[in-house]
Amino acid sequence: MPAVTLRVKVKPNARTSSLEQLPDGTWLARLKAPPVDGRANEELVALIAERFHCARKSVELRSGAAGRTKVLTVEVA
Repeated sequence: MPAVTLRVKVKPNARTSSLEQLPDGTWLARLKAPPVDGRANEELVALIAERFHCARKSVELRSGAAGRTKVLTVEVA
């Protein structure tokens, strides 16, 4: 399966959850969840999986678990 690497800038505590690609190729994720106990990371993985139509286990958080800028790998079918 081919893998896609994404660089995502995260903004937690947003009114609604959304995911959009910026002109420079990075992604901006606005998440309703707060950055507490990994809840924002869980919501990010779910949002990416929904956007790329794949299972949550196909999305891997490679780096940036505690930061606002994250690198994720998505296994796409």
